[in-house]
Amino acid sequence: MTVQPDTFEFKTEAKQLLDLMIHSVYSNREIFLRELISNASDALDKIRFEALTKDELRPFAQDQHIRIEADKNKRTLSVIDNGIGMNREELVQFIGTIAKSGTKEYLKTVRESQGKVSLPEFIGQFGVGFYSSFMVSNNVEVITRKAGDDKAWKWESKGDGTYSISEASRETPGSSVTLYLKKEDEEEDKHGDTHDYTSEWTIKELVKKYSDFVSYPIKMKVEKREYERDSEGKIKEGTEAKVTFEDEILNSMKAIWTKSEKDVTESEYKEFYKHISHDWNDPLKWITYKAEGIATGDFKGLLYLPSKAGSDLYFSDMWKGIQLYIKRVFIMNDCKELIPEYLRFVKGVIDSDELSLNISREILQQNKQIQNIKKAVSRKVLSAIKALKQDEPEKFKSFWKEFGSVIKEGIFKEPEDKERILETAVFMSTHSSTETYTVDQYIERMKPAQETVYYLTGDTRQRIETSPLLEQFKDKGYEVLLMTDPVDEVWVNFVFEYKGKKFQSIAKGNVDLGTEEEKKRAEEERKQKEVSFKSLMDCFKSKLEEDIKEVRLSSRLTSSPSCLVSDMQDMTPQMEAILKATGKDVPKTKRILEINPTHPIVSKLQSVFEKNSTDPMLADYATLLYGQALLAEGGKLPDPAGFNRKLNDLMIKTMLI
Repeated sequence: MTVQPDTFEFKTEAKQLLDLMIHSVYSNREIFLRELISNASDALDKIRFEALTKDELRPFAQDQHIRIEADKNKRTLSVIDNGIGMNREELVQFIGTIAKSGTKEYLKTVRESQGKVSLPEFIGQFGVGFYSSFMVSNNVEVITRKAGDDKAWKWESKGDGTYSISEASRETPGSSVTLYLKKEDEEEDKHGDTHDYTSEWTIKELVKKYSDFVSYPIKMKVEKREYERDSEGKIKEGTEAKVTFEDEILNSMKAIWTKSEKDVTESEYKEFYKHISHDWNDPLKWITYKAEGIATGDFKGLLYLPSKAGSDLYFSDMWKGIQLYIKRVFIMNDCKELIPEYLRFVKGVIDSDELSLNISREILQQNKQIQNIKKAVSRKVLSAIKALKQDEPEKFKSFWKEFGSVIKEGIFKEPEDKERILETAVFMSTHSSTETYTVDQYIERMKPAQETVYYLTGDTRQRIETSPLLEQFKDKGYEVLLMTDPVDEVWVNFVFEYKGKKFQSIAKGNVDLGTEEEKKRAEEERKQKEVSFKSLMDCFKSKLEEDIKEVRLSSRLTSSPSCLVSDMQDMTPQMEAILKATGKDVPKTKRILEINPTHPIVSKLQSVFEKNSTDPMLADYATLLYGQALLAEGGKLPDPAGFNRKLNDLMIKTMLI
């Protein structure tokens, strides 16, 4: 009795998403072989790791290799491994759901159950990459048997939105992925060239191009021709070749980071990056590193700066770290101890000659040598970023746009790196509407008597530039750094000075500009005015006591009637908003209302108060003045309807005068 296979539909908008994968994601179809080889390498890593703790799996973790088989007559191409394999449920869950990575789920499971065990290197992901097979084939068949199971299964799909699963036979654990290739004349790449993916020459070229560095042997039966020769070694006329097929290893398996730079091509560096990062984009820059020293021991490194930020950038649980090798033996994929969190976008490999091969996660966390390697790697990466800024400013601009906000986390997370980061970090400034500058460049332009680096944080540049807090700075020609990243609200609280210059927000505390003589004269004038305006300020304070903690005369304002500032130790409204967005219960911080004694509105209010200090309109005027200050900084009114009502009443009364 023949058992019919079970038929399923792909999940997640199956047909549309699969069509998008096949026709849009990849511009170069030939990379399908790279994806299948990476998946096979992944499966070999998994069984090797499982066999470390499961004796029954050790016999299956022998002679690990990947095999490629091609059949010109049937026009099939197979990638076969003796790795971990899959059961029926995993076929449905991981291959039957587009863009769901089996590797990611496996990592999650292992971390939860064996969080203290070093995890293996996982190259491929049975997710998006697997479906590149449909770019070159009309039908894909997977026969797989999970290590430790007796049953094997066959998964099959024509890429039409459905797939089937049925029982199959396979003597050993592992997986075989067989592609039923399209016709040669249908297989044109973006340059219009055709490829025969059953050709021995083509397969060799693709493996050499994309997978030469895979750490397992990639084997294929290759054709060997032998001819009968005469005594001089020449082929005898009329003799036919004796054709045999012999195994040949197609990849060198040589660690790319151990080679001299002159022996590695640009394309090899790029392909290795894609191999370890799962990123389809080329890297922006790579950094080769060879260190010798007592503190770090001898180690080599190959590190990459990506060109685009990945989806894992802002999710710490997805951060993988750097691959760790010891004497060219793979130890772990996600060695976070080798790089600080603020450089989590960096991909690459560190290979140490000094560490013990049986090093554990606990030992790593306490190992002084690892800590020193981490410091050395941080310095090397920051130096490379600084060099990128100096030598390739356009590349740096795109890099900083992608990763700048993450790098600035290091200012408060890694105090030792604070100054190096600030030497490279760039910020918008009132000095230019288009360019960004380092703090050092700001300092070079500071006025002779200026001892403070002034900055202002906010949501957007547009909002910051219209802030009344900038008025005095614009009038007196003082530059202000403009900071709009949410992380800027955090790190500025950890930097009080830089290279002998103070750091100060112009939205906090008192700000007096000019020479010491000018500051002294301004302070005397303010004290004199405070005497005459004191009663009005006390009145406003009493009317606004739920919202503000103080009313004072301002030295910042030149054209606006009022603004809001904070005490030096207070939290900014932007920081409050960030914390509230994370679900934290943040108490309201009362701020200081500053009023401009030279503004006609404030002068008029002083006259109104002097005529009748109990005038009920004073409460409305105070509310309007506070509301104006909130709106000027891009804030939200606590009672918009009440504000509008008071404003309308005032307009009507003015029109009736």
